[in-house]
This record gives sequence, structure tokens and C-alpha cells, in this order.
Amino acid sequence: MTAGLLPVLAFAVVGLWNSSAAADFRLCNNTSSRVGIALGYKDAEGWTTEGWWNVSSRSCETLLRGTLVARFYYIYALDYDRGGEWSGQAFMCSRDKEFTIKGTENCLARGFDRTGFFEVDTGEQRAWTVQLTEANEQPAQQRVPGIPGTVGPGGVPGLGGSGQPPAAPKQ
Repeated sequence: MTAGLLPVLAFAVVGLWNSSAAADFRLCNNTSSRVGIALGYKDAEGWTTEGWWNVSSRSCETLLRGTLVARFYYIYALDYDRGGEWSGQAFMCSRDKEFTIKGTENCLARGFDRTGFFEVDTGEQRAWTVQLTEANEQPAQQRVPGIPGTVGPGGVPGLGGSGQPPAAPKQ
């Protein structure tokens, strides 16, 4: 009986080891607030933005499963409890409700919001985890419907914000 269990146990251990090495794009919310996450990325079909993931305080969420297909990813996050945001100078399309939007051009004309995302450079790693902290959160910007630009000067310290004029996502 013991000899029959050994291969099963070995398979279970290998399965656990392989699953911990999964290549995913994850986000950890290291704040005391609940946050909403929107993600932008470029794959073989072009630019896509998706949202919203609701991430509880002090928890992590897998946003994309599998090996990363791009070097640069873009995130916009809202602090649901205190009203701040994490944003940047890469403008992409979003909306208030759950969404998957193809393309980053003409957001307003297509009926979407034009939102400033911050850039995440994964250095072409297979997996990546973004850490949101209260230290890199900005006060909420007042959104005016139909008026582009939701980002204050300076971008997000340490997360790709450079204070430069608005720019398109990197190709």
C-alpha cells in the first residue's frame, strides 16, 4: 500500500511546486482601503484596457494568468474608501462600469473616459507583481465629463510618473 501512495504523493508535491511558479501579472493592495483596478496592455491583437477588479485591503489579485506577453503594462487604481488614486501619464480608455475596451484612441468620441494610467516596466520577466501602497497614492482628481486629463502634475512617484506632458502608451 505504501508503494502505491509514493507516486501519488510525488505527483502532488510536483503539482504544488509547479503551481507556485505560475507566471502571472498580479497586484497586491498594501493599503488599509479597498481599491478598484483597471489594466491596460498590448497583445497580438493590439491595445486593450480592462476593469474593474475589486481588491480588498491587504490582499492580492491575479489580473492576468499565464506568461506575460508584453514588457509594459498600465494600471489605474481608485481608492474606494479614502478617495485617492494611482494614475499616470499614459492615457487610455476606461469607463465606470465593468469593461473590456479595444484600442486607446478617440476614447471620448467612442463614449469612454480618457484616463491616465501609470506604466509598469516588467523588464520582460515571465511574471510580475505590482505593490500599491498609501505612500504612492495621489489625492483624487476631480473628473469633469468630456474634459480629458485626470492626472495631476508629477505622475506617481516611483511608478513611472515623470511630470512630462501626456504621452501615449509605449509600443
